[in-house]
Amino acid sequence: MADPHPPVYEVHFTRTPFQLLAGAGWKRLVAFRVDSAGILLGGAPARYEAQTAFVPWEDITSVVLWQQQMAGPSMNYVGVHRRPGAPPLPGMNSRLGPDQTAELAPHVEHELFLASRPINLWRLDPERLQAAVDTFAPRVPVLAYQQKETR
Repeated sequence: MADPHPPVYEVHFTRTPFQLLAGAGWKRLVAFRVDSAGILLGGAPARYEAQTAFVPWEDITSVVLWQQQMAGPSMNYVGVHRRPGAPPLPGMNSRLGPDQTAELAPHVEHELFLASRPINLWRLDPERLQAAVDTFAPRVPVLAYQQKETR
């Protein structure tokens, strides 16, 4: 009998008409994947190929869930802390400098901000994420960062 929750954890973006207009077609785009080789951080659907990044387990020191406070509801993110000297990753924030990321999310290190993706147009299952990381990289912790409220 097949395991209803296999160790590989893969989530796809919800398909939208914008995906068609942006030239991505109607294919299922992987938003996030954890497998035996590492973690795939999917790019934004409109620039999927250019922004998708793969991070091998040997470069990952932790997986981090965090939030960015905004004027309206906060935005949830998932990212990876990487070993010092790991090569730069493509992504929607790859051109931001440390001063910009510090202003956007002061509780998140610059490199983590660059190696993160918003959980937008897809859902993260924290239990499945933890199970996949435990299976493929049991020494890599899954952390949750909390932003201190400022008033």
